Amino acid sequence: MLGLGVFAQATSAIFVHGTPFLLPALTGRGMPLATAGLLVAMPTVGLVCTLIAWGYLVDRIGERRVLIGGPLLMCAAGSVAAAMHTDIALGAALFVAGVGAASTNGAGGRVIVGWFPPRQRGLALGIRQAAQPAGVGIAALTIPYVAANHGVPAAILVPAMMAAVAAIGCLIGIVDPPRPEGAADNGLQANPYRGDNTLWRIHAVSVLLVVPQGTVWTFALLWLHRDLDWSLATAGLLVTGTQVLGALGRIGAGAWSDRVGSRLGPLRTVAVAAVIAMAALGFAAWAHWWWLAVPLLVAASVITVSDNGLAFTAVAEIAGPYWSGRGLGIQNTGQNLAVAAVPPVFGALITASGFPAAYLAAALLAVAAVPLVPTDRKSE
Repeated sequence: MLGLGVFAQATSAIFVHGTPFLLPALTGRGMPLATAGLLVAMPTVGLVCTLIAWGYLVDRIGERRVLIGGPLLMCAAGSVAAAMHTDIALGAALFVAGVGAASTNGAGGRVIVGWFPPRQRGLALGIRQAAQPAGVGIAALTIPYVAANHGVPAAILVPAMMAAVAAIGCLIGIVDPPRPEGAADNGLQANPYRGDNTLWRIHAVSVLLVVPQGTVWTFALLWLHRDLDWSLATAGLLVTGTQVLGALGRIGAGAWSDRVGSRLGPLRTVAVAAVIAMAALGFAAWAHWWWLAVPLLVAASVITVSDNGLAFTAVAEIAGPYWSGRGLGIQNTGQNLAVAAVPPVFGALITASGFPAAYLAAALLAVAAVPLVPTDRKSE
């Protein structure tokens, strides 16, 4: 279950977060950065429009059907996108691919929450959440190279074919986890959002903290290529390496939360670390201290993804087995709305003021997240 959940989520991550790696190819043919940023954000737009709907389906029909149908849609839409010859048609197909990619976010997490006990759940979900930076790393290594040598359509086929494999794997191997019998009669289906703002605060923290993550993911390759004059191949290798380290960081954060029996205490610590890392990166980039800026980029890439698994696990545990699909849908909707805004908004900021300003702006948003982390709460 864990392996299939990781693979399905990695495939979605390549589609949704890997399309920004098309920016060098798109801008290289004369497209303005803000326009290209809007185009590569379309999978994220499709994802955020349907996350809650997919979550509702998971709550109603179970995880297995969603994990089969979503990747199939992703594969079909990606194949269509590869055949499109206009930017509008390409953007529309990428939007539909994002709709399919949304399916894995809640369903894959629910499978793991259902099959792992609380004392192992943080580690298991950390491994599952590591699929996202791992997918971004694979995308950084493959998509710019394929786009540069074979064109943008060929690059889009990379995640489309992976989605087909994910659908087949989930058809064969996924089994829906058991849920408490008579839950509705016993009151276990009560709305966890009523009378308690804990979930809303976790959602808000995650939205703010995902902006530094999205900024690093979206523009690191372009920054290394343009400001530091690195080749795309070398920059892609570094970005891939940071994503591998980020995956390990999520796993470590999950294991840490299991050990201390809390998700929210570690979440607060990670939020503070994100502020420090992004502010230091922005200052080093502004001062042209490349010897320091590159290591800080690596550190920021690890730290800014480490909160996701902690918040994801906390939402799933607090929402319960009959609301976690919708809870995780709300969680991911807020995060991905913020991520969708990063390419066009921060692309315009970079055009006007440079990369250091973007890093410092992301640090300011992380500052706002720290006091919003709810009071420490033991895992259930």
